[in-house]
Formats: sequence, C-alpha cells, structure tokens
Amino acid sequence: MANRSSMDGTAGEVGRLLKRARRVLFITGAGVSAESHIPTFRGATAAFADGMTEDGMPFEEALSIDTFQANPKLAWKYLALLEMSIRSKTPNAAHIAMAALQTPGRSVFVATQNIDELHQRAGSRMVYELHGNLRRILCTQCNYAVHLETYESLTPVPQCPQCQGWLRPDVVLYGETLPASAQEAFQKEQSQGFDLVFSVGTTSLFFYVVDPVMRAARQGIPVVEINPDSTPISELANFRFAQPAGETLDGIMKGM
Repeated sequence: MANRSSMDGTAGEVGRLLKRARRVLFITGAGVSAESHIPTFRGATAAFADGMTEDGMPFEEALSIDTFQANPKLAWKYLALLEMSIRSKTPNAAHIAMAALQTPGRSVFVATQNIDELHQRAGSRMVYELHGNLRRILCTQCNYAVHLETYESLTPVPQCPQCQGWLRPDVVLYGETLPASAQEAFQKEQSQGFDLVFSVGTTSLFFYVVDPVMRAARQGIPVVEINPDSTPISELANFRFAQPAGETLDGIMKGM
C-alpha cells in the first residue's frame, strides 16, 4: 500500500490509473469547500464558536428538525448565517479539476456532503448531494420549490406563496435521514462499480461515505485519499496525499 504524503512519483501513478479509468468516484467533504473559503458549520460567520450558538444551545440543536418545527424563526436565524457563509463563493481548483475529468470515455461521479452547489457550478454533471442544497428552498406543505442565490429577500420565517406553509432549505437537518432519492441514485451507481475511488476533504465519519471506500478496498479497486489529516479510511487508501485538494488534483492530472 502506497501511503505517502508527498507528491513525488505517487501523483504520476494515480494519474496513470485515472487515465485508464472509465468510472471514477469522488467522495467530497468540507475540506473541498474550505478552499473556496467556505467554513464548516462550526466556523460559519463565527456563529458556532466552540460548537455553541449565541442563543446558548449547541449548533446541532439549533439546526435540528425538532428546533425547526418548534421554533422556525430560531432555526432560520442560523440557516441564514450558513447561507451568508456560501454567498458569492466560487468553485476552486479542486471543483474545476473534478469537472474537467469528465470526458466522452470517462464518467465522473461526485458524492458530496457539501450543500453549497459548487460542484455543479464548476461543471460536474453527476453529483449526489447527500446532505442537500442550501440554495434550494422547498415548501413543507406543497410542491412549491425555488432556487435562490441569496436569502436576502426572505422574511425571518418565510412562507410559501402558494399555500402559506413554512418554507425550508432542502438540506438535511440534524435528526433527519438522508434524502432517499440521492441515496438510491448513488447506490445504483455503486452497484455498477468504479475503477477508481477518491475520498477528498472528508473526515469519513459517516457510514455512507466510508462504505463505498470499504467496498472498493474489498474488491481491489484503488482508493486515493486527499486530506491533510488522517481519517478512519486512511489505512484503506492505496495512495494518500496530505496536501490541499486543488494542488493535489492538479499534480495528478499532470501525470495523466
């Protein structure tokens, strides 16, 4: 197992694997968005310093389905802070590299925990938003849906223009399950297999992002991890890079 933190010959090896691969999976997390200067939940506009909100509750509670249902104004207060943290942010070199790898002979799938839509904005076509999309707003009562660039036009507790039901972002709140449609579509692609699997910028704490890596390792499919820190899947990785994702992917693509 090649588990190296320097981009010497390893980038070339991965580049050659990538050149031959026809089905490639990227599993991405907050580390990818961080290179676009998007903070994690805890760091978003300093709203969650030390994991606590200014209202004296853990951020997991403020952004939970229970809080949304009991006190939507409070939940929207912190959802709005999250939206401010992604506003006007643009794709970085990592997003752009993943999108550029799509060719007529190579399918590139992105399963992301990020809710900022930057993969799509970079041009990635097959994106599975495991935690949803903060810019997509849904009605909790009817089929109304809208895509917003900012929340500036919203009231503190926005209501549906069709039925007056509460609106909410199409994101997974704490206490909710993952969206079934994204899970099913992602599982369908997993059943067809991949030639190469990348884990990029994710702490790999959730089963649904660890499982594809474990499957690949069992099947002898090469696994590449790009993360400054070691994670639960680091020992499964055939290639490991401890550099920023954009820099690393650029180096790998030069080796193709």
